[in-house]
Parts: sequence; C-alpha cells; structure tokens
Amino acid sequence: MNKKEILQILKDKISAKIQSFENLITETRASSNDTKSSMGDKYETGREMLQQEINNIQRQLNETLNQQNFLHKLNTEICTKVQNGALVKTDKGLFYISVSAGEIVFQDQKIMTISTESPLAIAMWNKNENELFTLNGQNQKIEYVS
Repeated sequence: MNKKEILQILKDKISAKIQSFENLITETRASSNDTKSSMGDKYETGREMLQQEINNIQRQLNETLNQQNFLHKLNTEICTKVQNGALVKTDKGLFYISVSAGEIVFQDQKIMTISTESPLAIAMWNKNENELFTLNGQNQKIEYVS
C-alpha cells in the first residue's frame, strides 16, 4: 500500500474538518450579531451561550490544527515495527498510526486511523510482524507492518 497516498487522504480529511470548523465559527459569530434585542438579560444570556459555543468550536479547531501539524511531520517510510506512521494489519483490521480521525478508505480497503495515545496503539507499540499483543482481554496478532 502506498502510505504517501493514504497520508494525503488523511490530510485532505483533516483540512476539510478545519474548513468546516472555521465556517461554523464565522456563521456563529454572524448569528451572534443578529441576536440584538431590547430584552436586556435575555439578550446577554443568548450572547453568552453563543460565545460559549464559539469557544467550544475554537477548541475543536485548535485540536484539529494540531493534528494537521502532526501529519505534516509524519514520515511515510517503510516501518519495521509499530511506531508513528506505521500501517499495521492485525487479524482484526488495518490501522494507520497517526492521528485519531476515524475511518478512511483506500483502494476499497477500510483503514482505521488511530493516535499514538490510543489503547490499541499503546498495546502494539514497538511490536513487529507476527507478534501477539493483548487488548481488553483479547489476543491479536500483527500480520504485517509497513
């Protein structure tokens, strides 16, 4: 599998997510400006709720920007053990050790993207092909690492 292409799919997904958060912040700010009313406290409560929503979206945007920065530094060379940038096939599925961005599809194969902090990545960290690891009481075998 071409890890450069997989990484590009993931970068595109993260970029789309960033754009979505930025649009949502812009729309929420615009609606904040439209909520002017002569209702006094009710107006202030509404504005505060909108500001909290903007802050929440901003936090999510910052996390996604951090993921994007991480991906720009990720190496696409072949890996011989489970590490950052490794594509790992176990008897349970195919995993890309990078950032937690859910499932992507490459050449009709589902690949689950997981972060290095995920319990699964921690359980198989530094292991090689044909090694076993246990997660949640279930044994899994690493079929290949690239």
